[in-house]
Amino acid sequence: MSAQTAPPDPIVKPAPAAAPAKKSSKPATPEEEPNTQVLSDTLHYDDTKKTSVFTGNVIMTRGLLTMKSDKMELHEDAQGGQFGVATMNSPSKLVNIRQERPENFELIEGVGQRAEYDGPKSQFDLIGQAVVTRYICGKQFDTIRGQRVRYNDKAGTYEAMGGPGSSAPGGRVRSIVEPRSRTDVAIEECRRAQAAKAPLPSAPPAKNTP
Repeated sequence: MSAQTAPPDPIVKPAPAAAPAKKSSKPATPEEEPNTQVLSDTLHYDDTKKTSVFTGNVIMTRGLLTMKSDKMELHEDAQGGQFGVATMNSPSKLVNIRQERPENFELIEGVGQRAEYDGPKSQFDLIGQAVVTRYICGKQFDTIRGQRVRYNDKAGTYEAMGGPGSSAPGGRVRSIVEPRSRTDVAIEECRRAQAAKAPLPSAPPAKNTP
């Protein structure tokens, strides 16, 4: 996971004529996005506005992302992209987010008074008393505190901003980040440990000889 100090800013010559290519039997499809499952006590859905409002012990699961809150508003744009805003009923309670990254044995955990999720970007923002922590193989490595902390799962990057609602003293951003060399060693050690626990493939049954 790498840090960024500022949010990222969002003629070929014709070839000679050739014989027409055969059409593929399988049409090209865009990259499939994971399904979104939401558990809650109540749901209000507006088909015209493509919005859903979930309240009461809300648990959203999308792929390897889990978000828990008291209330969540989910909106879908014209392209099918999903965007969510999660809040709690009390300022003393915090929205909880967990993002698993099994390929690197990582777990990203975050809390904040409010969470905003951008499905197409695989990105979430935690706002107010925000804290994001990275674990590798169950051990804590990096911690970021601020008024607002953004994590992008596709890029493995985060951004943080200070303010009056920061979880760090003085409204500042506070980060504790381990050296890349140490995290690489931890990932490799975890990979070897997992491989050692993997069961050996069973041998085929012996053939009876006459």
